[in-house]
Amino acid sequence: MTDDLFIEMEGCQFTKTGQAACGDDIRLLRINKERRTIAALSDGLGSGVKAHVMATMTTTMALRFLQYNMDTLESVEIIMDSLPVCQTRKISYATFSLFDYRRGGLAKIIEMGNPSYVHLRGTEEVVPEKDKTLVSKHWPDREVRECEAAIEIGDRIILCSDGVTQSGLGSGGEFKFGWRRSGMLAFAKETISNEPDISAADLARRIACRALNITPGSCKDDISCLVIYFRTPRKMRVLTGPPYYKEHDEDYARQACLGEEHVVIAGGTTANIIERCLGRKVKIDPRALRNAGSLPPAGIIPGVGIVTEGILTLSRVADALETGEPAANLPQAAKKIVEMVGSHDSIEFIVGTKVNETHQDPNVPQDLELRRSIIRRMEKILAVKYRKTVKIDYY
Repeated sequence: MTDDLFIEMEGCQFTKTGQAACGDDIRLLRINKERRTIAALSDGLGSGVKAHVMATMTTTMALRFLQYNMDTLESVEIIMDSLPVCQTRKISYATFSLFDYRRGGLAKIIEMGNPSYVHLRGTEEVVPEKDKTLVSKHWPDREVRECEAAIEIGDRIILCSDGVTQSGLGSGGEFKFGWRRSGMLAFAKETISNEPDISAADLARRIACRALNITPGSCKDDISCLVIYFRTPRKMRVLTGPPYYKEHDEDYARQACLGEEHVVIAGGTTANIIERCLGRKVKIDPRALRNAGSLPPAGIIPGVGIVTEGILTLSRVADALETGEPAANLPQAAKKIVEMVGSHDSIEFIVGTKVNETHQDPNVPQDLELRRSIIRRMEKILAVKYRKTVKIDYY
């Protein structure tokens, strides 16, 4: 991943009706030092817990082998040898699709048994530059497809299990032969045509939901769809806390000039600096006072960004991001920040390092952490759980 490219990876899954666990598994990993992004989607034999075990073992091993650049056939043989044997069919088996993108614009896709991946550039399908079939001497009935694709900004890669392409199979009517890859491809093209900037998360959900709804009332097989979207990063900035040296205020305030929809100013002192240096005043909608909830209401500096209270609000945001609490449940100010984070890829924190004495009182609850501690916590949550690109600059 480069500075002008963000790779959004999101999946959507549904579990077969009547089963306690999904027999598919999706795992994603960024290797920042190598500027690599890798992913694995596996469909375990059958359904339920046993299938879940096989799929999870497959994705776990596959990611590790990809990470350490092991030979493809050797990796496949180790995976097949390691899987538990189904007592009914007397075979160990899991299909998989693997994705490996490296800085330089090339992606490698490895498939065994899953529907063929889709590579879209806008609404046009892209044929892989290299496409070869590998056959293991140890497992001669398991053909492995290895492709190499040149990636451009705006491209999407779609991986799925056969729960997507076989949805509706045997039901009669339009889908008596299943939705098939061609049906999924046509649906993806139509969706992108109507919404050219649709996110990976939304497209994966739309595809999975369409497959689910082909046979309404029940999920006949585990359904999994993973979308990888290459795009220019959507950047936002969070400014919080005054700079250590007052003479840095002007430069600090200029960091807020990214666009009103992309900036959060967290803290009263921070807002005062922005007002003074940029010559603009905070405005608060009277209706926000009534709907603020348990936190001070959010305001706005026109042309700059939203303004919230600092420590309390950021701490509440960190809690919500960590637990996955829906934004709709949050006080207004925290809700706005969580929604902004969700719609951006690259989060930049501009953190003033002057100590705010009001938060040095030993009687203040321990979870009201100092600015820097909260930001470090948010950095970890955003990078690990939400796969955001996070940068912190201190003033």
